[in-house]
Amino acid sequence: MPSMPAITLHQYRPGVIDDVVHHHATYYRDHWKFDERFEAQVSSELTEFINEFNPDTDCFWWAANGADFAGAIAIDGSRVGEGQARVRWFIVPEQFQGVGVGASLFDIAMQFCTEKTLESVYLWTFEGLDAARKLYERHGFTLVKEKKGDGWGPEIVEQMFERI
Repeated sequence: MPSMPAITLHQYRPGVIDDVVHHHATYYRDHWKFDERFEAQVSSELTEFINEFNPDTDCFWWAANGADFAGAIAIDGSRVGEGQARVRWFIVPEQFQGVGVGASLFDIAMQFCTEKTLESVYLWTFEGLDAARKLYERHGFTLVKEKKGDGWGPEIVEQMFERI
């Protein structure tokens, strides 16, 4: 396994929305054939999140390797029920996958959730993202719901994981 690159974690900075949207759009287009609706949804929902950001209930972290974007994650606690939060926009570019960047981002996000003493944290993903699923399960998330969907092109099995 390659060694962990020199990564620094940061909170929001202007321009990082473009990085998050770009990496989501290209990764899921190239590997899962998602169409333009996915990019548009990520862009609009992330923009709304940043516009309404509340540091008491929300967090946003991104990773850098020098000047390179190496990943991002958010905890959205403002738009869900009290005592709950949703993991959002978790992405690690391929050149940084498998070396601990995702684990570092997920760790800091879960630390935020623990500090806020949230009753439950959930996320939506889909079947086939096995490395991410292992990370979620290591943090106490369990699969609680599945449904078929094709809102971004190909039919997928959407999955909801929750940590109580």
